Amino acid sequence: MTPAFTGTDVAARLDRLRARMAQTGTDLLALAPGAHMRWLLGFAPHPDERLCLLLVGRQTAGFVMPALNATDARQHSDLAFWEWADAEGPDQALAAALGAIAPAPARLALDETMRADHTLLLLDALPDAARVLAAGDIGMLRQIKDATELDALAENARIADQAQAAVRAALRPGVTEAEIAQVARDAFAAQGARCEFAIIAFGPNSAFPHHSSGQRRLDHGDAVLIDIGGRKGTHVSDITRMAAFGAAPEGYGAVHAVVDAAVAAALAAIRPGVPAHVVDDAARGVITDAGYGAFFTHRTGHGLGTEVHEPPYMTSANQALLEEGMVFTVEPGIYLPGRFGIRLEEVAVVTADGARILSGLSRDLVVV
Repeated sequence: MTPAFTGTDVAARLDRLRARMAQTGTDLLALAPGAHMRWLLGFAPHPDERLCLLLVGRQTAGFVMPALNATDARQHSDLAFWEWADAEGPDQALAAALGAIAPAPARLALDETMRADHTLLLLDALPDAARVLAAGDIGMLRQIKDATELDALAENARIADQAQAAVRAALRPGVTEAEIAQVARDAFAAQGARCEFAIIAFGPNSAFPHHSSGQRRLDHGDAVLIDIGGRKGTHVSDITRMAAFGAAPEGYGAVHAVVDAAVAAALAAIRPGVPAHVVDDAARGVITDAGYGAFFTHRTGHGLGTEVHEPPYMTSANQALLEEGMVFTVEPGIYLPGRFGIRLEEVAVVTADGARILSGLSRDLVVV
């Protein structure tokens, strides 16, 4: 478990959540152990097949939790607990908790990541409630980062920059993608963080946006794609940089310049009140105008916070308006099958007058 917030922090977030629930007409919010719960409380109990829920009503909140986990969880929260043992099952504890928190909710918001069997137990207990997803309540709050979250994201970005530098320093003839991925994991660990992912792709493998790092060995003239992220505390990092080993492959410099210009155009489009699709439009327009539109095969970015991928998403269809405090990646790419791929990624914070990027690492073309 990650360390709990202070009681004041939890109370403030619960107040914000209940204010949002009042706006949406939600009477009961049910959260499973996961990102929503960690955002709200600073920790999440161990998830397994046993029913474990945090129920948040308009006035009170509490856990339905297996007894074997409750003693530990009480060290992290002073909310009410309704415990149940394996011998008796969760039905009575769930009924008692619902009776105390929200006995007849008209509108129930469900955690999107809740197990299907746990969801069915809750729906069977509340057959008359209208059902929606928690994205409209706690999910909306999570999109706007407070000062503490921004500090945590900035610290994680600093660590990721150092991990990128460690990876570049470890590139040598014959090293495998898997070996370099381990260098990234070790670099995060050295800074007290846990590596969440390490996409290391050499040569033609860099044309696969989500390549699984394997046994391909580094050779002269290979493009090297380094997409890594880690977690220190509750928040994460995500950064992609490129390198060419020994010499850049034919055409690499021109494509790198287009991708970098697409990043710059997307960053320039960011400001409060702008629809999210404008960010995607800006990046995609640069790449399309350069003749590579068919080779940019994914969205321009995704939100970043307690999860590596979370709203808001920078897609061509997203009409949601950007707000100050949102944090998301800007990561356009061009992928030329059989040759190389280039993706450059920044993490952008929406500020009152534009965007602030968290990485201090240059996007310039690098040959190592």
